[in-house]
Amino acid sequence: MPTLNNPQHFEVTPIGFIHSCFKEKFATPRQPGLVPAAFAQVQLYPPYNQADAVAGLEEFSHIWLTFVFHQTAQQGWKPKVRPPRLGGNKKLGVFATRSTFRPNPLGLSLVKLESIDTSNGVILHVSGADLIDQTPILDIKPYLPWVEAIADAKSGFASSDQVLQLPIQYSEQAQQFLATRPELFELIEQVLLHDPRPAYQQDPERIYGCKITDINLRWQVGWQHIDVLEISQ
Repeated sequence: MPTLNNPQHFEVTPIGFIHSCFKEKFATPRQPGLVPAAFAQVQLYPPYNQADAVAGLEEFSHIWLTFVFHQTAQQGWKPKVRPPRLGGNKKLGVFATRSTFRPNPLGLSLVKLESIDTSNGVILHVSGADLIDQTPILDIKPYLPWVEAIADAKSGFASSDQVLQLPIQYSEQAQQFLATRPELFELIEQVLLHDPRPAYQQDPERIYGCKITDINLRWQVGWQHIDVLEISQ
């Protein structure tokens, strides 16, 4: 039995990984479901990639993904962290946040299950993902709204989402690019309106950049509108 001085250790093995449109931490949504246009695929490894392992899962609309914060896992944990939505100035206990710098670098994400493909292994098609490409997946569980949706629950400092109420303007170059890739409009707008900038950065002259899917996106956030300056591959 584990004790305070002799804790029990467990080993976990990824059951798969995710193919995501988000290639880096910056501009990846801070929570799941904020960007419904963020489609992804959960691909299972052998021996978990058999149809029997997901039989019945198609009856659920949403699933929980337990995953590893693989890009920051080697940096260890901190008892207090600075949540980005508090401007990076206030510290809170790590267990009062969803920081990646945890004793065990585990995350939990609720995504919509769009479809299941078992024609060649197992691939789960999901949307609303907030995971970086190649994130290891440790477990999958169905979402049960009758016990997991609590209408009057308190959410502390994260009581509401931060959405920019600004129109988005596109440069001539960006418009020309999107004329050939119109499917990217919705994804780009959802990402930008949820404002991926750190809360302490409010400089209207600053140019931000990120990689989404196979494109590089550059934009500015002014006082009256968001300017998409350039889209390139």
